[in-house]
Amino acid sequence: MRETAKYDDRLDRLVNLDLGNRGVEPLYDAARVITGKALCGAAADLLLAMPKGGTAIFTTGSVSRAWLSPRLGENDGPSGAAALIRALWLARQAATILIIEETLIQPMAATLTACGIAVVDFETTQKASQDGTMACATILPYPVTDAEGAAAAPAMLADLAPDILISTERVGRNENGIYYNMRGRDYGMGRARIDMLFDEGRARGIPTLAVGDGGNEIGMGLVAQAVQASVPFAAPGDCPCGGGIGAVSKADVLMTAAVSNWGCTAICAALALRTGDARLIHTPAMEARLLEVMTANGLINSADGIIDPHVDGIRDTTHIAVAELAEAITRKALT
Repeated sequence: MRETAKYDDRLDRLVNLDLGNRGVEPLYDAARVITGKALCGAAADLLLAMPKGGTAIFTTGSVSRAWLSPRLGENDGPSGAAALIRALWLARQAATILIIEETLIQPMAATLTACGIAVVDFETTQKASQDGTMACATILPYPVTDAEGAAAAPAMLADLAPDILISTERVGRNENGIYYNMRGRDYGMGRARIDMLFDEGRARGIPTLAVGDGGNEIGMGLVAQAVQASVPFAAPGDCPCGGGIGAVSKADVLMTAAVSNWGCTAICAALALRTGDARLIHTPAMEARLLEVMTANGLINSADGIIDPHVDGIRDTTHIAVAELAEAITRKALT
């Protein structure tokens, strides 16, 4: 295997540059201490440990303004998940199921299709994984109430038998069972309780990977003290319930990033470094395409509350530039 550590470090530093002033850098430092190496490298190693043709459950993004409409979803998460699903198929021919709110299946399907992934039923996804003829994925809904979400978790895990669970930019509940956004507003309405699936999976020993940028996502329970100390609205008492926005769900590997999509870009690059396959790189051209498709399908720039190609209040050109820098780091290592 080629030497990857120094390139992993460069990718980590790139995607954890806190352009949004969200407090992510202390979260990175805490996760790095726990992991003992670059986070993108640890994530890539975990993904490559799954069996070829194995089953991966992904989740991402979520409803962003459900009190207005459950069809309003954010644009941080979907493109990163699509890029990572594509890379994992190329590297491991994974049979992927993406779990999301039923109201957001259409824009998520469009995002996957734009990334080269055919959205089909799970039987077809499994067949394509076994014969290696086509990158496919299946999208399934998940319940939006606590009782139904808790009941669905063991049933879904038993039915799908995943080899790994992967979350990016998926809000998790805090210590009082409340889902909060970055500003300390209750975000539970219309939200699929997918963190319950991850908690059940961890209890069963299924490997878990999480990507997050704000402290309120699945996986951030791994660095709970750093979240409380560094992230706005995360300290006890900062929110109406008496807690903070920090999610309690943990993960085996937590990939922090200034924008969750960037974290997925870094993991794709780390996968390319390990496999020697440049096709796994999430290119700036693909990033630009996905930003356009997400905008055309109504996914919103949640920080600014508008439908546009900017993500988390950061301009589209910056997101494309991050992908370009990640590609430059990776291709230099592959030459």
